[in-house]
Amino acid sequence: MTESYNFIAAWQLFPEKGTYEKGERPKSAIYKIENGSEKKEITISSNWYTLKNESLGFTYRLTADGLVHPYSDNNFADSVQASFETALSFTVSFVKSGETMLTVQHQLQPNGYMKVIQQGLDDKGQQFINTEIYHKQMSVVPYATSASGALIRPTEQGVIRHKALSAMEEQTNMQLDQIRRQIELLAIQAQEIQMRKELSMIIYDAKLNFKPVIGNTYFLYQKKDSSHVLSLISPAEYGGGAGPYQAFVAAVKLLADHTWIEV
Repeated sequence: MTESYNFIAAWQLFPEKGTYEKGERPKSAIYKIENGSEKKEITISSNWYTLKNESLGFTYRLTADGLVHPYSDNNFADSVQASFETALSFTVSFVKSGETMLTVQHQLQPNGYMKVIQQGLDDKGQQFINTEIYHKQMSVVPYATSASGALIRPTEQGVIRHKALSAMEEQTNMQLDQIRRQIELLAIQAQEIQMRKELSMIIYDAKLNFKPVIGNTYFLYQKKDSSHVLSLISPAEYGGGAGPYQAFVAAVKLLADHTWIEV
């Protein structure tokens, strides 16, 4: 299923980045999203360790077609609905007795992380919101990958490798974010240069009755024949209007590189 392509992975929790209004902050967790055997079917499972090293988990299958389907665990919900809003987000909603008990939003972030937002009702009927941040899991897994799996005790070498891989991913993501911001800045600068070029072309094609001085501000007007004229007289001196011209275009300044900028 093409909509789920970006999400299909095992995701590792950043415990320190989450916020929890219901339940305690886990020590570690893995969140897996897999394609199912049927069209638009996906399987979601989560396994995590509490601060007391207790292993907990769940697994459920759903069809992400936007339609309401019966849910297998009637004690929790009667029906489930899942849909992909975009290639970067999808939502799962659980309903019991006509009331939405839990909504789980999955959102891919610009840095490649996945944000999971759980909104629902706790055992007392109070609203809660839990937010978790995950990154794609590395190959070293220091805990069981299923609720019934045997506890895997990491070796010292494995723990060191896992920490090194996590640190590496954190650093490379920071560097990619920095490069992305630099690219965005360069795009803005390129757009500004293009605008200066277009404005300069208009001004150099306009009627000039004087020699412009670098750093000075002048006033660009449009004539009735759609041509332009550069003037020393501001609209304020024309009483706030365009004077003998059809329209005032902009106040402009000549830069040292002989391009013009709107001021």
